[in-house]
Amino acid sequence: MQHPIIFFDGVCNLCTGSLKFVIKRDRADLFRFAPLQSDHAVQCLKPKGINPDNLDTIILLEKGKVYTQSTAALRIARHLDGAWPLLYAFIIIPAFIRDGIYRQIAKRRYQLWGKEDSCIIPTPALKAKFLS
Repeated sequence: MQHPIIFFDGVCNLCTGSLKFVIKRDRADLFRFAPLQSDHAVQCLKPKGINPDNLDTIILLEKGKVYTQSTAALRIARHLDGAWPLLYAFIIIPAFIRDGIYRQIAKRRYQLWGKEDSCIIPTPALKAKFLS
């Protein structure tokens, strides 16, 4: 089984918090994770025309397709345990509206939630979920 990969800004506190949220609700062990700052991101995303230096979006690589911004977030939510898949209904809202809201949050994320000096270091129990 090829796991969907979530690429994230490894120094962003909001992104790290979101990752912890996903991990806690990914009881099917579906997702794998890699910081956008990693070599793995360059190897996977550059051939698809995606610049991993753009840290303003979460990126989901699922079944060979790349999803960004709100579409990535909604596609991730639909695989989580609990009521979170219901959020996928927002996919009917045009992407330019959803992504406009997403970009406003992304633009202010360091100001509101802060950032770290280095990427998240997974605990030994979670290490297998992270690709480097």
